[in-house]
Amino acid sequence: MFTGIVTALGTIRSVESRGDLHAVIACPWGPAQIAIGASIACSGVCLTVVDRGGEAGDCWFAVDISGETVSRSVPGRWSVGTQLNLEPALKLGDELGGHIVTGHVDGVGTIVGVCPEGESRRIGIATPKELAPYLAPKGSITMDGVSLTVNEVADQPDGTCHFSVNIIPHTAEVTTLGALQQGDGVNLEIDVLARYLQRMQSLRG
Repeated sequence: MFTGIVTALGTIRSVESRGDLHAVIACPWGPAQIAIGASIACSGVCLTVVDRGGEAGDCWFAVDISGETVSRSVPGRWSVGTQLNLEPALKLGDELGGHIVTGHVDGVGTIVGVCPEGESRRIGIATPKELAPYLAPKGSITMDGVSLTVNEVADQPDGTCHFSVNIIPHTAEVTTLGALQQGDGVNLEIDVLARYLQRMQSLRG
């Protein structure tokens, strides 16, 4: 379980196909902070640490990425040199600064526009049809592992929808969201509460 509050940026150092993908991710933590078997959200994807090494401030951890995970996340995301938003699993007693995040990607969105709004940036995202019912203004969304508030939702004639979020300067600086451009893909996870409410409503209907 996570909160969508990114604590570090990692970079994919190597990728090897072993049936599943085996990736080594460099990060600024220390190896003593990373336990074998621990869960780390990597740009919104919950992955299990299978190895780690290096030294404090310049360490690495390794994960195995299944074909299912690759198929559900942004195409080309698991490539050498790609930066990832990292968040360790939530511990009992930790502050819930964002919202409840599971680390399971529900779909891939596409950036349709980025424009300045004051010192922040407003980003518009197109979503797949199956995610449209779960998005609401002032609701929560996880985008590449970052907990964000939905500003506006515009339903499209084909059943998809566009929504917008605001990225403050701090978030742009400490996550990968500051580098997003039109046409880029992002991993999306809908609010878990919206998921259950939609399920309850469908059963009643």
